[in-house]
Amino acid sequence: MDLRQLTSFTVLAQELHFGRAAARLHLAQPALSQQIRQLEKQLGSTLFARSTRRVELTEAGALLLDRAHAILALIERAEDEQARLAQGRLGTVGIGFIGTATYDVLPGVARELRAGLPDLRLDLRGEMLTPELVAGVLDFSLDVALMRPPVDPSGLHLVPLRTEPLVAALRADDPRATAGALDLTTLAADAFVSHPSRRLSSMHQSLLDTCRAAGFEPREIIEVRETSTLVTFVAAGMGVALVPASVRSLGLAGVVYVPLTQGSATVDLVMATRAAETAPGVRLVAGLIEAHVRNAPAAPSV
Repeated sequence: MDLRQLTSFTVLAQELHFGRAAARLHLAQPALSQQIRQLEKQLGSTLFARSTRRVELTEAGALLLDRAHAILALIERAEDEQARLAQGRLGTVGIGFIGTATYDVLPGVARELRAGLPDLRLDLRGEMLTPELVAGVLDFSLDVALMRPPVDPSGLHLVPLRTEPLVAALRADDPRATAGALDLTTLAADAFVSHPSRRLSSMHQSLLDTCRAAGFEPREIIEVRETSTLVTFVAAGMGVALVPASVRSLGLAGVVYVPLTQGSATVDLVMATRAAETAPGVRLVAGLIEAHVRNAPAAPSV
């Protein structure tokens, strides 16, 4: 039994007339009759009771018709799924986010992708460090990653997404929290809360570089992994922090974000995919993320 025979059988079962069925199938009537005879021979059953006046399904034909509908529906579904997979609209895409992008980028990206690509499964992972994200893309456990440079580009395709200012995160009752802009040197005696060092987070190096440019070394650095924990430590009075302005979207009470008079202190956000990526779904998702981030309004610094 082949698909052509099954389709012809189904159309004839619907029409119960060889002439009309042949017309629908764009076949000559003798060709349709031959297909049905071949099918009956293969199955060893008479599928249609024929007379000069009418064509009727036999019991064997009625049973086959139920199966034929199910088989043809499965084939149609499989063809549709393959088409959507080829278009990048079906499958699974893993997306990883650094901590500071988890709170302002991830929610909006997830909403847009689910609205525009409802059949695409998203594996979203937040609060990751850049080395983990790079390794995830290269070992195929992630497909797209949002991270902060510097990043070794080997094996990766990197797309710049945005540049944003660093701001000071202070406890809300800190007297300096009411300043319109803050000279970084006023924080020289404070402990700083930061992401880990040892090349695990570029934010740690950004803190050091920014403080050194202002003429001092942080007297103490308290290292935490998650951005939410970092901001919580600031709210608890354990130290101050320098964070990208977008961290304000975390919305934690008890913390105020103040711009720096050293306005050149900025950090970049980049998107990484594999350099030789060919999967349509990954390319489609990467394009949507790039458009989302670039079109999003800039995060306010206060």
